[in-house]
Amino acid sequence: MTPSENDSDRSRPVRRRALVIGGVAAAAGATAFGVGAVIGSGRGAEPSAGPTGPATTPAETPTASASATATPSEATTPTPTPTPGIDLAANPVDDPASVWVVVNKLRTLSPVDYVPADLVYPDVSYVNRQPMRQATADALVSLFSAASTEAGLSLAVQSAYRSYDTQVSVYAGWVSTRGQAGADATSARPGHSEHQTGWAVDVVGASGACALEICWGDTAEGQWVGANAHRFGFLVRYKPDATPITGYESEPYHLRYVGTELAQYLHDQGIETLERLFGLPDAPDYAAGTTG
Repeated sequence: MTPSENDSDRSRPVRRRALVIGGVAAAAGATAFGVGAVIGSGRGAEPSAGPTGPATTPAETPTASASATATPSEATTPTPTPTPGIDLAANPVDDPASVWVVVNKLRTLSPVDYVPADLVYPDVSYVNRQPMRQATADALVSLFSAASTEAGLSLAVQSAYRSYDTQVSVYAGWVSTRGQAGADATSARPGHSEHQTGWAVDVVGASGACALEICWGDTAEGQWVGANAHRFGFLVRYKPDATPITGYESEPYHLRYVGTELAQYLHDQGIETLERLFGLPDAPDYAAGTTG
């Protein structure tokens, strides 16, 4: 996630991110809601949240392998804290097709060029028109609709699924402007991005105010999303005080779909990260030898 780039550092000054957008049209206002048809072929997607990397065009989308797994970089895994009412073994955390997959700086997607099998374009407003998994799309439509009807707010998709090749370009763009250490605080190296799973989406206000910035969390849209995302199965993945665990700066706009049951549980218990929930090692940095 990039995170998106699509990430404690919560006292940092607001950072503005230059966007890598090919032919981006600003989205404004609420749109009709409903999920679009499954995309035909489209392995790539336009990069977003990268500062200077070139936009990419969709390439052929292979069918995802049923045996795809995310490979932890750590040999041992701590035992998760018991969670009454939640079966933490219900969904695997190593399979990128799983709604509970955990991908971070220590956990690489496997295969590294994994592509979700059910990418769709929901009928919502976009800044960058990028697809996402069907379940993510369904939940996002409901979230956008509620934001409009309950609070009079208009939201738009800034970025969603990004292919491995697109993430290569996005990450390289950040390295070119911030150096590798700066890039690693903001952008995932290829094969380590939640966006590649199709379970992550970056949302912004239709006005574009504070888009992809820490200050988005202080906007009316950001406040509403932060308080209500769990109702629709989303986790704000990179919280202000979780940088030592996730390795990323605060991203109040980066939503990770985990399903309504788990999202509600995380909210009720005050658990901010998937790493803590599943008893996984903190991932503040990449393992030695990890390339980007």
